[in-house]
Amino acid sequence: MRLTVAFVLGATATLFAQQTAPQVTFQDLRNGLDDPTRWLTYAGNYASQRHSPLTQITPQNVNRLTAQWVFQTDTPGKFEAAPLALDGVIYVTGPEDTGWAIDARSGRQIWRYRRDVVSGVIACCGRVNRGFGILGDRLFKTTLDAHVVAISTKSGAILWDAVMENYKNGYSGTTAPLVVKDKVIAGMAGAEYGVRGFVDAYEAQSGKRVWRFYTTAGPDDPGHRTWRGLDAKAWEHGGGSTWTTGSYDPELNLVYWGTGNAGPDYYGNEREGDNLYTASIVALDADTGKLRWHYQFTPHDVWDWDSTQVPVLGDLTLAGQPRKVVMFANRNGFFYVLDRATGQLLRATPFITTSWAKTIGADGRPQLLPGNMPSEVGTRICPDQSGGTNWMSPSFDPSLNLLFVTARDSCGVFYTWKDDYEPGLAYRGGAVQRITEGHHAALRAIDVTTGARRWEFPYAAQSWAGVLSTASGLVFAGSSGNFMAFDSRTGKNLWHYQTGSPLYAGAITYMLDGRQYVLLPSGTTLTAFALPESTAERQ
Repeated sequence: MRLTVAFVLGATATLFAQQTAPQVTFQDLRNGLDDPTRWLTYAGNYASQRHSPLTQITPQNVNRLTAQWVFQTDTPGKFEAAPLALDGVIYVTGPEDTGWAIDARSGRQIWRYRRDVVSGVIACCGRVNRGFGILGDRLFKTTLDAHVVAISTKSGAILWDAVMENYKNGYSGTTAPLVVKDKVIAGMAGAEYGVRGFVDAYEAQSGKRVWRFYTTAGPDDPGHRTWRGLDAKAWEHGGGSTWTTGSYDPELNLVYWGTGNAGPDYYGNEREGDNLYTASIVALDADTGKLRWHYQFTPHDVWDWDSTQVPVLGDLTLAGQPRKVVMFANRNGFFYVLDRATGQLLRATPFITTSWAKTIGADGRPQLLPGNMPSEVGTRICPDQSGGTNWMSPSFDPSLNLLFVTARDSCGVFYTWKDDYEPGLAYRGGAVQRITEGHHAALRAIDVTTGARRWEFPYAAQSWAGVLSTASGLVFAGSSGNFMAFDSRTGKNLWHYQTGSPLYAGAITYMLDGRQYVLLPSGTTLTAFALPESTAERQ
């Protein structure tokens, strides 16, 4: 029996329950960060730029930033979520299917949501969650047993519960939904267990599924011919998970979503061909889920290079012409710029050291180098399976044309063997041994108009932190529990704070009572930072 409960505690919670719940509209979501008191989507706005217009905290005063309050959970695991901020309340999800409403002034809990995790749930890479979506007076969340639920912002109570797929077959949900118009758009996880990937849309009011786009092309799909080989039905368990959040262009009415690796991960003989639409970005009509265009970053992926990074939208001038683009720092080690109306490749350059390919051809396909396929005896390939970056969100400063990304130079020894598919069991077809020698991690600033590296700040260890930038010229990121602020033009480290726990999420920022806060999830703790009141008042 599954139990979902909400705990409402204390005088703060009582007052909150008596108030009228705030109503978030689609126009509010379109406005993004125009209201500086709010952070309403996973990446701050539909373009997923994670770039705030706030300027109270600057390179000149950031060294005075101090912790204002700390919220500590008793749930095992770690935060990977981007919190939402709405009218003085923080909404955040945690591990083990939990969530909270928190007073943004004091850090006090208003209510707590907890869903019992059923026996037999399979989660490849941690029993985590990456955040809420919001519309009206309700929050939306994916669950570890592959459901999507709607939750009252006022009380934490469940309003509807929709099944995505059967968790016993390896499906799970960890992504933060993207709310577009009256639809809740959500991805899923489970490619390591032979699932068939998809992106779903649900009615926000009822939970009824409106459309589904499968990321492995079936017999009726144009890309079906890209699934060949020994297994005629490889597409039925071909992977293509969609476990990070997409982006949205309201003018084109297109949703952009990254798709995961093909399955089995490292053994491609039974799935010859490009294996569309895995390791790709897909542009979907937001109303119908129909595919407008796709671009495949890694055809016939046998390296586990999920393309589940967050697509970043922007307006650039390239070769003297204005272009509306989607940018993608990919796990395979290349940084891509695509036309977001057509999917045309405009630029692709490595942003880490790669051995499998050095260039992308005029046809948009990587020019493979010999000797970089997994083998029975093992093959050294760069990057390793964790890639040049991973699911952690980058940030884009449009005034500087710089993309800030958590990057890693690394290599691994890739092994492959035949693996038989069985529902609910691991379906990898190989393994990777990481090579620690020569590993290098850094925060990198990429000039999006040229692909050149503008600066980097080296980390002592691999980082999984997302990035936040602000209009005042700051970048917030970190590694090894060390939360840091950098000058966005130079990469100079201006401030740091040791949280005591590894960083697996990105910070957000918002205004409240005339003060700018920076809120960071780290380990099982949320910490809110701000300038001393006397400093903030002078800004």
